[in-house]
Amino acid sequence: MTANLNGIRSAQRKGFFDWLDQQRPDVLCIQETKAQFDQLEGGPYFPVGYHTAFVDAEKKGYSGVALYSLQAPDEYIRGLGMPEIDAEGRWLEARFGNLSVISVYLPSGSSGEHRQRVKDELLGPLLERLNAMANDGREYVVCGDWNIAHTWRDIKNWRSNQKNSGFLPHERAWLDRLFDELGYVDVFRRLNDQPDQYTWWSFRGQAWANNTGWRIDYQIATPGIAALAQSEQVHRSDRFSDHAPLTIEYDWSD
Repeated sequence: MTANLNGIRSAQRKGFFDWLDQQRPDVLCIQETKAQFDQLEGGPYFPVGYHTAFVDAEKKGYSGVALYSLQAPDEYIRGLGMPEIDAEGRWLEARFGNLSVISVYLPSGSSGEHRQRVKDELLGPLLERLNAMANDGREYVVCGDWNIAHTWRDIKNWRSNQKNSGFLPHERAWLDRLFDELGYVDVFRRLNDQPDQYTWWSFRGQAWANNTGWRIDYQIATPGIAALAQSEQVHRSDRFSDHAPLTIEYDWSD
């Protein structure tokens, strides 16, 4: 399961961890914790039976990723080795044998030109990193908020958004390269090719009620484990943030 919570404490107040206890995914990747680890000690943020890891942003109340798993990982790898990006808490990898699960939160460029430059400057090195991963013999499931809608099917108002961050031509072309050249698989789309399937809706207007959304939360995987995907579910009716959790089941065993 992957879920951008837009604040883990806010989601907790909306019942996320009670709901999680019912869902009980093997692995949960969280983005936008918007909290420091010492603000979460104790309480519901560490459910019984789960191994937990966090990568916080240096700036309080901003960004941050987490990963929960029922099985203890062999190791965690925190960050990409890119100081500016790592200071924002955007990458956390857990290794289970030959499988890695990663919680990733790509920057948004919607707040202005500076943030779009930060996002654009990450895309090249990140593609190189993903290419190296695709060729290192491991299987990967990279879960998270990628802040890019890939095609017209992944965004309601695609015509009017072609000049907006998250649906810019060069961002979509970057995903084309990820899938077509590097061989990664958009696992949700492997299982569900229907239009109007979204994971994020603006809080403005009646976006959620009208299903005026974007599909920007993905599980992007190497071909071996992608071929083992069994089913998908966007938990649209479970409202803990402006994003919906996304669950995909894989027939995987070490």
